[in-house]
Amino acid sequence: MPERFSAPRGRHAPPLEVRLSTQRARLIAAAASSFASRGYAAASAESIARAAGMSKATFYEHFENKEDCIVALFDSAAETVMEAMVAAATAAGRDPQERMRAGVHAVLRAMGEHRDAARTFLVEIVGAGPRAIARRDAIVAAFADVLDAENAEAARRGLAARACSRDDAYAVVGAIAELSSRQLRRGEPAEIRELEPVVDRLIVALMAQPAPTSVAR
Repeated sequence: MPERFSAPRGRHAPPLEVRLSTQRARLIAAAASSFASRGYAAASAESIARAAGMSKATFYEHFENKEDCIVALFDSAAETVMEAMVAAATAAGRDPQERMRAGVHAVLRAMGEHRDAARTFLVEIVGAGPRAIARRDAIVAAFADVLDAENAEAARRGLAARACSRDDAYAVVGAIAELSSRQLRRGEPAEIRELEPVVDRLIVALMAQPAPTSVAR
């Protein structure tokens, strides 16, 4: 359970925007823990607020309802993972396979380091309502777009073959999501980074296939 937070009072109190940001961050962290341990259906605004050491009223100052909270958590987790992916790919240099591999490895590491948020990101979000599902679909598309853009740029520079279609990028993202979800739910394999060789083989297969010049009928 997160440590209870008591902000300084009086003239030593932090500015309002700082206090609100701190409260929101603690509520999101508590929500990740609650959703991961209880499941989305069993968690409540009251249990999340209590885990954060705050009142239920404070929860509703930041979120309209539980769905609003899980969407905020999802967005925060997605931003963290996307930033890790882009930073790792950039640091990997020019080789397209190494860039894609480094980016995907960074995604796996980020999920391993933030397991509660990753479980919400991959598992609990599915049962959180239409708004949450729409957000999940948008984020999956965004990750696929990054991989597709990487391949398109590599092909433009003559460094790699153009992948067969944007669906190839979706296939990699979908495989990573399902493999990671299984690891988080069932502990198979024991460590999430053990998935790296499997994902590497997917990437190699993707990058090795040139785009077809015509569609067979």
